[in-house]
Parts: sequence; C-alpha cells; structure tokens
Amino acid sequence: MPTVTYDNTDIPVDDEGFFTDPARWTETMAEQIARGAGIDTLTDRHWIVIRFMREQYAAKGTGPTVRVLGKTSGVSVKELYQLFPKGPAKTAAKIAGIPKPRGCI
Repeated sequence: MPTVTYDNTDIPVDDEGFFTDPARWTETMAEQIARGAGIDTLTDRHWIVIRFMREQYAAKGTGPTVRVLGKTSGVSVKELYQLFPKGPAKTAAKIAGIPKPRGCI
C-alpha cells in the first residue's frame, strides 16, 4: 500500500492518495493536502465543508455527494466549486482525510 508523508508522519493512502485510515488525519495535514491540491489557504468556509465531510463520513461511512453538500452543509453548490475548483466532493474528501466518496469518478 502506498504512503504519503504529512506533518512528518507516513500515512497509508489508496492509489489515488485518499487516506485509508481517517483517524490518522490532523488539521495540520489538511493544510498540507490543500496546498498540494492548489488551495493555498483554507478559509473558514473551507473548514465548514471539511468538518462536514468528516462528520458525514463518521455517521454514514462515506462522504457526501456535491448535491448533499450543497443542500446540507450551509455552503451552496456554486460556492463549493469556488472553494474546491477541481471538484468539491473529491477534493474536500482528500483534504478531510476520508476515503473517496462513493460515486466520485
């Protein structure tokens, strides 16, 4: 299994770079993952989405779809694409340290 180093810690990831053990994630790692995804600074709005992703994963075993994010996270779909231009659900899941949501390509 591949690993990636964040915050001086080797983290097991899948072939696409998603955490296989979300319990290993920290907010410091999120900042590093975001920079790698082309997001220089995580704003309060980013953190709303990231924390929502982690809560949904803990409750349901998968991250939410873009549609669910837009309807229930408090951040509109339009803003989600502004915050995470490379794909809100997939990018936010990676930054949140959870596996890729079902249905993401």
